[in-house]
Amino acid sequence: MTKLDAPAPESAAAPARRGRPSKAKAEGTADTRESILDAAEDLFSKHGFYGVTIREVAREAGVDTALVHYYFGAKRALFDAVFLRRAEVWNNERVDAINRYARDAEPDGMTLEGLFEAFLRPPFQWSLKGGPGWKHYAALVAQTNANPTFGGETMARYFDPAIRRLIELIKQIMPEAREVDLYWAYHNLSGALTLTLGETGRLDRLSGGLCRSGDLESACDYMVRFAAAGFRAVCGPESGQPASGR
Repeated sequence: MTKLDAPAPESAAAPARRGRPSKAKAEGTADTRESILDAAEDLFSKHGFYGVTIREVAREAGVDTALVHYYFGAKRALFDAVFLRRAEVWNNERVDAINRYARDAEPDGMTLEGLFEAFLRPPFQWSLKGGPGWKHYAALVAQTNANPTFGGETMARYFDPAIRRLIELIKQIMPEAREVDLYWAYHNLSGALTLTLGETGRLDRLSGGLCRSGDLESACDYMVRFAAAGFRAVCGPESGQPASGR
């Protein structure tokens, strides 16, 4: 992990709550740029790209509007900067984790459960222990993944290399799997992952409190097992009718 929003030691860690990052004390401080990104991330995560103005970001960050334009230009460039900042951390860590798993397990020793554990655990841990900014970012990714206007392009730009590496390793475990089945299976996993990390509270209400959307440790454990079983069902030799019949 980087110094950015570095988590507390394991013994002192507590589930982070979404909140408003502290405002910049003055426009000239060294962390002004980060304060603007924090403010924009908070607002975008709650109101979406189209529900936020540069003026609102400036007010939230405690800076002049001209300073936001100076650092980032137009609103889309600011959004991209917000998205990239944590995407690099998140996805680099996921790729490192699955590469380590593949190296240590050797191809014959890899399992879907082990691979998905390595791939899924980093984003859950960042959201659990990385501070409010990572909660905001997880909600922002969930929104963007479902945005038909520019979500596909944005996710492809920042997330596809990590996903393609995951699929390469799944192919080593399931060499007979068809490409079409692998991509449909990942599509379903992607939706479940971003919805879960968004912590919308939907699960709490649906289950009558039996399950908590903020229980990300349990969520990750369930998702590892669910993803492994799903890939076997969709991509295995007994997966059913050909893609043209689905």
